[in-house]
Amino acid sequence: MKKLHRSALAMLLCATLVAGTIPGGAFAAAAAQEDSILAPEPIGYANVLDMTGVPEPDIYGDYSTNKYNNFCDMGAWHGYYLHPQDATDAYGGFAGPVIFAEEYPVNLSECIGKWVITGTDGTAYDLADAEATVNAYPGKLVQGYVMEDIDLKLELIFASDRTALIRTTIDNKTDEALELNLKQTGSIFDSYDAYGSPSGTSLQATEDGVAVNFQTIREIWSYMTTEENKFNIRFDQPVTTEVSEDALSYESTFEAPITVEPDEPYVTYQTQSFTFTDEEAAEEADKTADMLASGDGYFVENSERWQGYVDTIDNADVDQAYKNAAVKAIETLMTNWISAAGALQHGGIVPSKSYQWFIGLWGWDSWKQATGMARFNPEAAEDNIRAHFDYQITPDDPVRPQDAGTIVDCIFYNLGPERGGDSGNWNERNSKPALAAWAVYNIYRQTGDVAFLEEMYPKLVAYHNWWYTNRDVDHNGIAEYGAMVHDSHYQYDREGNILLDGNGEPLFDEDAIIEAAAWESGMDNATRFDKEGNGPDDIGVHVFPVRNADNEIVGYSINQESVDLNSYLYAEKAFLMSMAEVLGYDEDVAKYEKEAAYVRDYINTNMFDEETGFYYDLQTNEDGSEKKLLVNRGKGTEGWLPLWAKLATPEKAARVAENMLDEDKFYRPVPFPTASADNDKYSPSTYWRGPVWLDQALYAVEALQNYGYEDEAREAAYRLFDNTEGLLGDGPIRENYNPETGEGLHTKNFSWSAAAFYLLFEDTLAGNETTSQDALPIPASEEQNLTATYNNKDVTLTVDGEPQKIADLLGKFEMKDVADGTEVELTFAPRVEGKDFRSVTINGGEPQLISGDT
Repeated sequence: MKKLHRSALAMLLCATLVAGTIPGGAFAAAAAQEDSILAPEPIGYANVLDMTGVPEPDIYGDYSTNKYNNFCDMGAWHGYYLHPQDATDAYGGFAGPVIFAEEYPVNLSECIGKWVITGTDGTAYDLADAEATVNAYPGKLVQGYVMEDIDLKLELIFASDRTALIRTTIDNKTDEALELNLKQTGSIFDSYDAYGSPSGTSLQATEDGVAVNFQTIREIWSYMTTEENKFNIRFDQPVTTEVSEDALSYESTFEAPITVEPDEPYVTYQTQSFTFTDEEAAEEADKTADMLASGDGYFVENSERWQGYVDTIDNADVDQAYKNAAVKAIETLMTNWISAAGALQHGGIVPSKSYQWFIGLWGWDSWKQATGMARFNPEAAEDNIRAHFDYQITPDDPVRPQDAGTIVDCIFYNLGPERGGDSGNWNERNSKPALAAWAVYNIYRQTGDVAFLEEMYPKLVAYHNWWYTNRDVDHNGIAEYGAMVHDSHYQYDREGNILLDGNGEPLFDEDAIIEAAAWESGMDNATRFDKEGNGPDDIGVHVFPVRNADNEIVGYSINQESVDLNSYLYAEKAFLMSMAEVLGYDEDVAKYEKEAAYVRDYINTNMFDEETGFYYDLQTNEDGSEKKLLVNRGKGTEGWLPLWAKLATPEKAARVAENMLDEDKFYRPVPFPTASADNDKYSPSTYWRGPVWLDQALYAVEALQNYGYEDEAREAAYRLFDNTEGLLGDGPIRENYNPETGEGLHTKNFSWSAAAFYLLFEDTLAGNETTSQDALPIPASEEQNLTATYNNKDVTLTVDGEPQKIADLLGKFEMKDVADGTEVELTFAPRVEGKDFRSVTINGGEPQLISGDT
C-alpha cells in the first residue's frame, strides 16, 4: 500500500513540476512543438525549486533569510530569480541580480535588464500581453513569450565564476522578414536594506554596454564593498547607452535594426559579470569577449555538465518525486558554491546564500557538503577541503602557534581582525568536530585521486593529533570539546584589561568558553551542554585549562568526554588507516589500529548505559579520577554515533537501534530528532534541542545500515523524504525540521541538508551503501563465560558429543569467552537410568530437571 501511495504521489508531483509553468499554475505553458524555440529542455526537472520573486532592497524575510530562492552556478558571487506572473513590468528580463557583497547577500536590482522590442514600421511588441512561461531547469533559467508574430526566448547560464551568459532568441512566425529595433532597459537600487541604507551604487555607460559602480562601504555586519567592485553588462552588438540623471536607470539600444527571416531565428548574447577587483574585471573582460563570440559552445558545455550531474540520479529505480528532490539537492549545493575570492584561496560551499550570516565556510559544514558533492562535482569538493586547510594553524602561526594542526571554526572573504582584516564573522574561538578525514576519504572513494590523499594526509594527521594535545584535559586519550586561547574567553576590568589570577594567568570567562565549546560540537544549544546540567546530582558544565608539557595553557576543555566526538575520532583513525594503506605507511596503519582499539573499548565500557540501552557523554574531573555517565541529561543524536563509526558491539547496537526506532523516542513522523521525545528538555522547534538535522539523520540511517537493519533504514529514509515540508514539492531544503509536524525551520536552501538528502537518495533509497569507515570491523559479539554446575554423583556430562571426565570429577564445566549466539550442546545423563534429578545449573540460573535418559 505504501509503495502504491508513493508512486501516485510521485506521478502527481512529476506532472506538476514538468509542466513548465510558474508553481501554482500562474503562467500558462506554451503549446510548443518539438522544433519550436520554446520546446521544453531535454534535461527535464523543471521547477523542482520555486525561484520566482520580485527582489526589493529589503532582501530579508523571516529569520534573516532571503524572501526568495535564487539561481547561481560555477561558484559565482551573484545570482538571479524568475519573475512571477503579476510582475509584468519585469517581462523580458531576469529578476535581480542578487550580489554577495563579500559577506552578505544584497539585491542589486529588481530587473537589471529587460528587452523592449519594436518594429521599424512602428509595431510595438508588448511583452506584458504575451503568453509567458518561466522555468528553472538544472543549470539554466528560461523564459518564453508567445506573441502573434514572434516567439521570444531568454536563457541564462553561468559561463564562469564571475559571469552569467544570456542568450536571446527571436523566432519570426510570419511569412515575411521582420525588421526590429532592440533596446534593453534596466535600473538599480540605491539602498540595500529596510532602512534605506545607501548602497553607493551608480550606473555608467560603457563602450559595449553599461556598468554598475560601487563606493567603498565597510558595514561589517551588513554590507561590504569597495570602489573596485564592478557589475558589467556587455552586448555582442554595438549599442548606444544612455544613463539617467540620477545614474539609477539606463537604456542600451542596438545601433542598427535586426532582420529576422521566417524560420531563421535570430540569436544575440549578452554577459553580466560581478567582479571584486580591477584585476578580476580586466580578466573577465577578456573572457566575456569569447563568450559573446562563441556563446553557443558555452551553452552546449553547460548542458553536458549539468546532464552529467543529473545522470547520477536519473537511472535509479526510485519514484520520480524522490528524483526531483535529489536534483533539488544538487541545485542547492551548486547555488551555494562560491569560488576563490578575497581571503578565500580556494572555492567552497557556503551553508546557505539565502541567510544573512552564512556567506562563509564552516569546517564541519564543509566536510558534509564535500562528501555529498564528491558524487557529482569532485573537483569542487576537493577545493572545499583545501579552502580550510589553507588556514590550518602551523607552529609558526603569528596568532595561535599553540594550536598547530587545528582548523578554525569558520573563514570568510575577509580575514578577522586578529589577522589584519575587518570581518566580523571570521571565528577562531573554536574548531569543529573531527570529520575532515571522513570527507577526504569519501572524496577519494569517488575519484581514486591518490595525489589528493598524499596532499591531505599529513595535514589530517596534524589536525587529528591536535585533539589530543589541546582537548584532552586528563591526557587519557579521550577528547573533550572546548575552546581556544582567545581574547573573547577572558574576564576584563572596566578599563578593558585582562584580569589575572594569583599565578599571573588570565582569569577565564566560563560562560564564553562553554559557548565556544558548544559551537565546537556543532550542536550549539544541545541539552547536554546546558551549564546548569540536569537534576540535583548534576554539577553542570564547567571548564578546565589544558596544559602542555611546559605547563602552558594551550586551550580549554569542558568537563565531559563527548561520545560523538570520540566516535568521530575513532572513525577518523580508521579513515587514516585506509589512507595510510593506500600510501604505504604501514607503521601508521598499525598505530591507528592500536589507538582505535583503545577508544572503542573505552566508549563501550564507560559510555554505554545498560539500563536505558544508549550511549551518553561522560562527565570527568580535571585529573580524570572521577567519571559520571550523564544519563540524566537525556538521549540525543550523539548516542548513535558509535554505530555510525562501527565501534558498538552487536548487542549494544541492538539496544540503541531499539531506542532509535521507538516512536515514543526518536522515530517521530520526521525521524531522528536531536533530542529524544522522552528527554525532559525536548523542544521540537528549538534548534539543537529537538528539530531534525539532516546530518544526524543521515548518520542514524547509516548506523542502522551498518548493523543489518537495511529495511528499517530504508523506511526511515523514506519517512524523511515524505514528511519534510516542501521537499517533494517545489519548496526549499531547510536547515532543520520539526519532527512532529515536518515544518521547515530556520533558514532555507541549506547545504548540508541538501548533501544529506542526496546521499540518502544515492545510498539508501537507490542502494545500500554508507559513508562510514570500512578499515575496522564491527567488534565481535560480547564474549561471556558458559558455566554449568551439576551434582556429579547424579549425572555425567558430554559436550558436543565429547565426554567430560574432568568436569565429572569436579561437578563443574566452564567455557570462557564464548560469543553470544554460539551453540553448545550439553548432554547430561543420569547415572541411575530413568531417575529424575533437579541438579544442573547453567550460568547461575535455576536448577534444571534432568529426566529420562538425558
